[in-house]
Amino acid sequence: MNMLGLSYILIINFLTSHCEEQYCSIDSTEHCTEKKEDNLYNKVSNEQYIKYYNAIEEAEKSYKACNNTNNGCFKHVIKRDLKPFKEKGISKDLINIAKSRGTFYQIIRGKLYRQKECMFPSRCVGVEYFLLKLAPELSDIDLVINVRDYPQSSKHFGGPLPIFSFSKTPQYYDITYPAWAFWEGGPAISLYPRGLGRWDELRASLNEASKNTPWENKENRAFFRGSRTSAERDNLILLSRRKPNLVDAQYTKNQAWKSDEDTLYAPPASEVPLEKHCKYKYLFNYRGVAASFRHKHLFLCQSLVFHVGDEWTEFYYDAMLPWIHYIPVSKDANQTVLEELIQFAIDNDELSKRIAMRGRDFVWNNLKMWNVTQFWKKLLKKYSKLLTYKTSLDKDLVKIEREERP
Repeated sequence: MNMLGLSYILIINFLTSHCEEQYCSIDSTEHCTEKKEDNLYNKVSNEQYIKYYNAIEEAEKSYKACNNTNNGCFKHVIKRDLKPFKEKGISKDLINIAKSRGTFYQIIRGKLYRQKECMFPSRCVGVEYFLLKLAPELSDIDLVINVRDYPQSSKHFGGPLPIFSFSKTPQYYDITYPAWAFWEGGPAISLYPRGLGRWDELRASLNEASKNTPWENKENRAFFRGSRTSAERDNLILLSRRKPNLVDAQYTKNQAWKSDEDTLYAPPASEVPLEKHCKYKYLFNYRGVAASFRHKHLFLCQSLVFHVGDEWTEFYYDAMLPWIHYIPVSKDANQTVLEELIQFAIDNDELSKRIAMRGRDFVWNNLKMWNVTQFWKKLLKKYSKLLTYKTSLDKDLVKIEREERP
């Protein structure tokens, strides 16, 4: 029997044994009354948690760690996203329609070319790092890469278009690629004026921060800092104002901030470096306009991640499982639900630690820069086989050269 099954039986035994009427002498009736109240509280508390124990037990029963040799953890994403184009292929006409919704690239004879203008230059640089690295190994192809936050090929408006996007919901056909922010072009805030920075460097920095604050030394509170890009975040902020000993969650400014109304009628909080998130045991991840850029970073703190919502995904999300690598939270969770989930994590420290460590190990072991490059490689090679025409160089494009960087 595994430890979770044993824990469950112990809880049931605890509840059963404490439901029995206990003998109390006349002299000790006051003490007995207090005990009965304590037992009633424990019974209600543990009955409340049974749904979470069951969810964890069910998840662990069927869990098998993915094997990321040869991109095993993420290959289903490539298969899923290219499936709409498998029957008829990708024609030149489809590419021409898609061009208006993204940045047009070509790889010709191992060289990379791009349309002259890019809406977000630093994001294009982040994409081009991987394309330049792989271009000599790829056949000639045309690519339309969306560097906006939002996907472009809706299933509710027309057929599938071959547009690459970093994040999407099941309502879009877009082909998922690893976000530019793995190299450059992450969200720029006052702490990171040029964006979050390279993933390989942040991995090392966050790993060091997690070592400096091991689980046992972390502050026993939930934590969140971010701007109000979605009202889904409001209930955690409001819970923090009611119960600051349980949650430290505050809104910061963003570029659209005009007044305290944009931070739920409170002065905006200071931004907090990612490394300092690691001092807390419980970290909340909310989507922004699309998927959240902070997601992968939080896991490396070796803290327990509460991941809110399940619609918006990046290429690696589906390989991370609820109750195995993180605690899932409904995007509509009210303050009562949020408080109960956080209290569950606090009251079950060993379970919380186990989930936190599995989440950390998944990101640490399967999201190295090598894994990201391999995903790009597999994706583009399979994509190239779907083109139904021979690509020729568009003379209006500019050649992209590799930047010399450490």
